Amino acid sequence: MAAPAVTGPPPESGPDSESGPRRLRLPGLPVGLRLVAAVAAGLLLYLSFPPRAAWWLAPVAFAMLGATLYGRRARAGFGYGFVFGLAFYVPLIAWTSSYVGALPWLALSTTEAVLTAVGGAAIALVSRLPGAPVWAACVWVGSETLRSVVPFGGFPWGRVGFGQPEGIFAPVAALGGVPLLSFVVVLVGFALAELLRRVAAPGRRWALVTLPVVLAVLAVAVGPAVAALRAPAADASTITVAAVQGNVPQLGLDFNAQRRAVLDNHVDRTLELASEVAAGRLARPQLVIWPENSSDIDPLRNPDARVRINQAADAVGVPILVGAVLVRPDRQTTTNTSLVWAPGVGPVEGNDKRRVQPFGEYLPWRSFFRLFSPDADRAGYFVPGDGPGVVQMAGTTVGIGICWEVAFDDLLADSVHNGAELLAVPTNNATFGLTEMTYQQLAMSQVRAIEHDRAVVVAATSGVSAIVRPDGTIITRSEQFTPAILVEQVALRNTETLATRLGSVPGWLLSALGTLSLVVAAATARRRRRDRPRDAAD
Repeated sequence: MAAPAVTGPPPESGPDSESGPRRLRLPGLPVGLRLVAAVAAGLLLYLSFPPRAAWWLAPVAFAMLGATLYGRRARAGFGYGFVFGLAFYVPLIAWTSSYVGALPWLALSTTEAVLTAVGGAAIALVSRLPGAPVWAACVWVGSETLRSVVPFGGFPWGRVGFGQPEGIFAPVAALGGVPLLSFVVVLVGFALAELLRRVAAPGRRWALVTLPVVLAVLAVAVGPAVAALRAPAADASTITVAAVQGNVPQLGLDFNAQRRAVLDNHVDRTLELASEVAAGRLARPQLVIWPENSSDIDPLRNPDARVRINQAADAVGVPILVGAVLVRPDRQTTTNTSLVWAPGVGPVEGNDKRRVQPFGEYLPWRSFFRLFSPDADRAGYFVPGDGPGVVQMAGTTVGIGICWEVAFDDLLADSVHNGAELLAVPTNNATFGLTEMTYQQLAMSQVRAIEHDRAVVVAATSGVSAIVRPDGTIITRSEQFTPAILVEQVALRNTETLATRLGSVPGWLLSALGTLSLVVAAATARRRRRDRPRDAAD
């Protein structure tokens, strides 16, 4: 893909002209209507995310955003981008307010909106370049990359690709992961905006309509083409897996104060599983996945917890992946660990959570944030591990992405590189109650299944638990806040998709192209300012 040329088409005459082809101006009050369009675009993008199956709304949202940002100066693009970001993030992550109040929710939404606004300013600048939809989509991927890194290690929630677990775009994840999936969806939207602008421009030349049509058609066709050309993977073998959802005594943060009840729930459901297998009503699993925090009582230090888990493992007769909180030797900090618990033996292996969640599992600047909220001390004192992201269970290499980790591109990719034939996502969403959070996270697991061509077992304390095929489709799932046992046979795979092999390359390459186009756009804008008087302000 070549970098954009510095020189563009000659400016058109007329009061609307800043550079290049005439902008599509909205009737009436331009600024007010653009603000409305930015809000509407943000809301449409939110509505495209699960639990709604409205993935097709995402390109519509970016068509509106593209029309809003086209030809604007950077400061106007920043403002419209901020409004768009607020309209998107405020409803999307409303679950963060469930039990800690509105302040953290609005603070996080505002932070993400500011980072989105930086992308809006950049998109406004590159919108004046030839082939603008391509460069604008690259810039968007760059803004998602930025939000996935800063602040405090990043907040990848809300990446466009995570809202595409199904539909015509989803197969693109196997080609270039979430970054390429986001790029294709956003490109379709920006190409549609460019097409409408050119069609509506006075004195239009139909030849100018060709480029956005071609871009839109090619982008839409990528997903179906990948799905059609991709040869069916040969399964190395199959395995029968079980996900146990024990449920929690009550909603919210206080369930952590009832740790023994949570552990007992998962033991009891596993004993029920063993009984159903013995009666022939369920297939015998070869391994069992418990959720994150299924034993918040450290079973390596607490004999009672150890006895109960031993009871479950011995009854079912296969290894259990137990989500445990382990106290470190300093007795001050803890690890979030998935332990392999073998029947008749006990814990034989473990994998620590490699990326812990800020403001939940640990609190950066604790003394500072304590000044604003007494909930600051609810945050834990977890520290990250540095393991390979895989464990051995029943002769199978199982990749582990604990809850928050599924949102980060590198972690499950590392697990697959380290031999994972199956992926497990033990998670604890009880803190967020009956919100959309668990559905958004399940969609991430579906996209990861497609990206790495691996079956995924999602085990949640309170739901939604699910077993996902390598193509991202859900075989079976539970409801929220009900006990559940899911047992299914799934494929084991040992091949690697192009996305797995490329790893972070697509994301950084698209981000680099976006940055390069921004540099070219800034240089072009400076040259134009030298060559003629400044245009009227937006």
